[in-house]
Amino acid sequence: MTADRFDDLMAALDAPMTVVTAAVAEERAGCLVGFHAQASIEPARYCVWISKANHTYPVALRASHLAVHLLAREDLDLAELFGTVSGDRVDKFAVASAGAGPGGAPLLERCPNRLVLRRVSVGDDGGDHVAVTGEPVLAETAGPFEPLRLSQVSGLTPGHDNAERR
Repeated sequence: MTADRFDDLMAALDAPMTVVTAAVAEERAGCLVGFHAQASIEPARYCVWISKANHTYPVALRASHLAVHLLAREDLDLAELFGTVSGDRVDKFAVASAGAGPGGAPLLERCPNRLVLRRVSVGDDGGDHVAVTGEPVLAETAGPFEPLRLSQVSGLTPGHDNAERR
């Protein structure tokens, strides 16, 4: 198998993008996430994969709850903020207003389509991302929307290179 063929298949899926936020005490973090999926029907579970290079990674590992904000097509500026600016250098929440949700998870005011997950498990297979599986404790929607897709953010440069794993 070649990496190019795998990459071509994954690009064809054109995954919807999310911003995942977490908080522990006074520390808040958030990052752009393309790896996420429903992981169980009964009991309900949702999984997000967080890059080990992101400032959000150590915060998410300590947080009891994560918020998953499903981005709409018009949220490209939020994708850029949470995908290209590192939280260890800039307070993203000074730009993107957020209130506190269950477990203190920051809820982005502009993103009405979201889940809050109570962390159930963390899986690390040694790759560059860690899987966080959670039980949905909040699900909100403003109705149908067109998701922002991977193909629409593919030109963004991450705030940390993948090789900068923590």
